[in-house]
Amino acid sequence: MIEILNPAEIAKARVTGALVADILQSLKSRAVVGTNLLDIDRWAAAMITEAGAESCYVDYEPSFGRGPFGHYICTSVNDAVLHGLPHNYTLADGDLVSLDLAVLKAGIAADSAISFIVGDAKPPQSVKMIRTTERALAAGIAAARPGARIGDLSDAIGSVLSDAGFPVNTQFGGHGIGSTMHQDPHVPNAGRPGRGYKLRPGLLLALEPWVMADTDELTTDDDGWTLRSATGCRSAHSEHTIAITDDGAEILTLPSRRS
Repeated sequence: MIEILNPAEIAKARVTGALVADILQSLKSRAVVGTNLLDIDRWAAAMITEAGAESCYVDYEPSFGRGPFGHYICTSVNDAVLHGLPHNYTLADGDLVSLDLAVLKAGIAADSAISFIVGDAKPPQSVKMIRTTERALAAGIAAARPGARIGDLSDAIGSVLSDAGFPVNTQFGGHGIGSTMHQDPHVPNAGRPGRGYKLRPGLLLALEPWVMADTDELTTDDDGWTLRSATGCRSAHSEHTIAITDDGAEILTLPSRRS
């Protein structure tokens, strides 16, 4: 299903997007050495509930997962790549953490992810991966405008990732979003320009470049959800929800208070 939202729905998406961004920034500030992933999940649950929103994850049960997700946020650490199921793990200095959050408010969903390093240690390769996914995300957003094709966005994202020396996995990537979290069209993190669905004003997309340091192969944990790099290398993930407008792309998942 591909939804085209009207102006009133786009206005609601702005509210949901800012909420997602604000929660992620709050969680990032609280995720320090010694923080448990289950605490992060509890904090996310409390903020979602306080805002009168709903989690897109708790009851989420797609074909690639095992049963309902059962938590409020994805917490992926180091070699965990995507869909990290919160569990009893305490963050250590230098851990690379990716937080992925999607919520529904007033009938419209928004989805965003951030990666950061906990503590004082800043491993150069980890810093490079995070910055590369952020640059790839910016390139994909810059390519998003009416009349552009999905392949144009995928090519822009994939070119940044590949040029930085990272293998690119296209199994999981960006997606349409609106009244539900995951919709068509799929937005792979590599592609051919001029191919795929033509973008229209009112379309919402969640773009999410992610990389692993030295592989494009994934393994799945026994929890049935957490995806890890097959070689045990680290990974990074960045994501924004955007709205296609007459003039280009509007980023919806920016914090409501920015310095």
